[in-house]
Amino acid sequence: MTHLGYLLAGWSISLISLSIYAWRVVRKGKQLTQQVPQDRQRWMTSSTD
Repeated sequence: MTHLGYLLAGWSISLISLSIYAWRVVRKGKQLTQQVPQDRQRWMTSSTD
């Protein structure tokens, strides 16, 4: 493998890992917002029913 190959592999692994981590954090945050009582939700995320 050339130096370019190592460089591309390193960047690819890093970007894929960070993308997966970000996706899991957002998904977990969305799940946790379902558990917050209506009166304890912040004004930015509360529904206006």
